[in-house]
Amino acid sequence: MSKIRMTTPLVEMDGDEMTRIIWQMIKDDLILPFVDLKTEYFDLGLRNRDLTDDQVTIDSAEATKRLGVAVKCATITPNAQRVEEYGLKRMWKSPNGTIRAMLDGTVFRAPIVVRGIEPVVRSWKRPITIARHAYGDVYKNAEVRVPGAGRAELVFTAADGSQTRELIHEFEGPGVIQGMHNLDSSITSFARSCFEYALSTKQDLWFATKDTISKTYDHRFKDVFAELYEDEYRTRFEAAGIEYFYTLIDDAVARVMKAEGGFIWACKNYDGDVMSDMLSSAFGSLAMMTSVLVSPHGYYEYEAAHGTVQRHYYKHLAGERTSTNSVATIFAWSGALRKRGELDGLDGLCGFADRLEAATIETIEAGQMTGDLARITSLPEPVTMDTEEFILAVAERLRG
Repeated sequence: MSKIRMTTPLVEMDGDEMTRIIWQMIKDDLILPFVDLKTEYFDLGLRNRDLTDDQVTIDSAEATKRLGVAVKCATITPNAQRVEEYGLKRMWKSPNGTIRAMLDGTVFRAPIVVRGIEPVVRSWKRPITIARHAYGDVYKNAEVRVPGAGRAELVFTAADGSQTRELIHEFEGPGVIQGMHNLDSSITSFARSCFEYALSTKQDLWFATKDTISKTYDHRFKDVFAELYEDEYRTRFEAAGIEYFYTLIDDAVARVMKAEGGFIWACKNYDGDVMSDMLSSAFGSLAMMTSVLVSPHGYYEYEAAHGTVQRHYYKHLAGERTSTNSVATIFAWSGALRKRGELDGLDGLCGFADRLEAATIETIEAGQMTGDLARITSLPEPVTMDTEEFILAVAERLRG
């Protein structure tokens, strides 16, 4: 059987721990037998990021700008324990944060819904998509450990040397300070990406912050969304029969719990990080979530929304059997291949991506699944498979 051709490479960003093992299995068993795969490979494993002083992360983002489509494995964001474990030069920043800042996009995450894995929230009938701003806030913060009594101020020095000052706190003893920022240009890109995605998927768009407390920072987000909607999108939304509205983040949470789903929920960076994990868990599993960064400049980066599955990796190294869910990583590959096919006009590549996703879902709905799903499925007598067995079962269905 001749392999499906590609004309333009994908940017391939390899990662860490158990997801790195799964990454290679997916390539070997689900992609390379069927596709004449072309990629520009970047090793974003923690040791290589340390070896290159994180230049490899920057290079992978630049390659994504050049080629347009990337697929990324889960990676470690090191804390103090990881610095010691890996003997790192320093505590490197999140590669996801670096890449998202360089691509200036919005991360859209949605649960992968399969029969037999019912949401724990009974009212949810359709997927809820989280649109997460991908720049700034706590992910680009500056922090200070306050040693003792003193005065903390927020100071902005303009280009002409003039200064604006705002008192943060008069410290009487030790504490901590955190400074965050964002950019009008990035907020506008975020808003535009959300409006365009809502129109392309014909879904209502919700946006939520806490502007009643953050009367300047969060309120700026609210104003940018409102101005862009009135200037460019209201007529298009009304013609499409969809709605945009703003509400407070706490009100949005209450509404989401009573909603049926089928809408996009736009959140600031940290809110989106937390809420997407909540939604994925409530819909079944952290590994049952698609994630794509969409840039208004025409760049797309597909990834698994979960971590590197450290506990399973240590079991794997010890020669023990693991049952790690690979669905999100499979869908990262299928999403990237489909987008590459769409951009290059390759119907065969798009069709293969569709078949790969269908084979994955059909395998689960046939009762063959990893342990995380077997524990919660409503299907009778599920077969719990180990990591490789599940991928091979998908491959068998794909060949059929």
